[in-house]
Amino acid sequence: MTGKVRPRIALDAMGGDDAPLSAVLGAIQAAERFGDELQVVLVGDGAAIERVRPAHELEKLGMEIVHSSESVGMGESATGSYRKKQDSSIAVANRLVSEGKVDAIVSAGNTGAVVTASLLGLSRIKGVLRPAIASIVPTVHGRSLLLDVGAVADAKPANLFQFAVMGRVYAETVQGTKKPRVGLLNIGEEREKGSDLYKQAFRLLEERAAEINFIGNVEGRDVLSGDVDVVVCDGFTGNVLLKFAESIIGVVNGTIRKELGKSLVHKFGALLMKPVFAKLKARLNYEEVGGAPLLGVNGIVVIAHGSSSPLAIRNAIHMAAAMAQERVVAKIGEELSRELLREEATG
Repeated sequence: MTGKVRPRIALDAMGGDDAPLSAVLGAIQAAERFGDELQVVLVGDGAAIERVRPAHELEKLGMEIVHSSESVGMGESATGSYRKKQDSSIAVANRLVSEGKVDAIVSAGNTGAVVTASLLGLSRIKGVLRPAIASIVPTVHGRSLLLDVGAVADAKPANLFQFAVMGRVYAETVQGTKKPRVGLLNIGEEREKGSDLYKQAFRLLEERAAEINFIGNVEGRDVLSGDVDVVVCDGFTGNVLLKFAESIIGVVNGTIRKELGKSLVHKFGALLMKPVFAKLKARLNYEEVGGAPLLGVNGIVVIAHGSSSPLAIRNAIHMAAAMAQERVVAKIGEELSRELLREEATG
């Protein structure tokens, strides 16, 4: 990680299926592993947090607790919870960012509530029409970025264009991908394939192909090939694709375990293949990534899976710190400002 200043990361300790246990343990792992690079601020019910680990022990690791009296359940209404629970952990975390007291937020809580609180509490980056949730996807050659995966189900062509710009900035700055290749997810590679939304989005991206490094339409089979670095789609399509991919990984893992237990030959073969399986597991394991950045809001927000383990929380915190160090919000704003100037110049 570059930079000299240690980012302060607000962790929503009350978000997630196993809150606050997994959140606190993940924060401890982050402090122990990356303590010289970041500082964690635990936001939530102080008493509940201290039942996991006493405050004086957390302080020794450089962490602090900011108490909030409310939390948002996983099944609660996103907008309703924000209006009624102004002292919820996610609302307080957003206020800490807007007041400049922390540099980023990590939450494994209700995704809708996190997006709503971030939009209303932080607003959008100037020029951004709608935000996007970006998921890091394992590929044959490394990892790619898929966005949107759930923030904007009813996207317009201009939204998809901006997703491409934001995704390219993230891939280039945080993932270190040189000149990321951007593709538009579609049902075929031909430029006239797909619905009106995707045809119009293709034309917008094609006009800026050189600057964005737009390589054209890509199909579902290309997402994992490693031949594209940023895959752009609407939130409905992206969410379905992501959930399907997660289910496939679970089915494959379960099938392998079942087949390995059927004979001694299989077990012996598994022993020989153990290093390969370990590498494959690390490549496919979402815990190694940590979370999904919410791009387009005027602050750094990382959304972790509701069932995140302490390891996943640790890595989500590290992702948020990397985004802060690399000034992702400012760089997205700069890119979109240039696009706005081009539009004004061309009338």
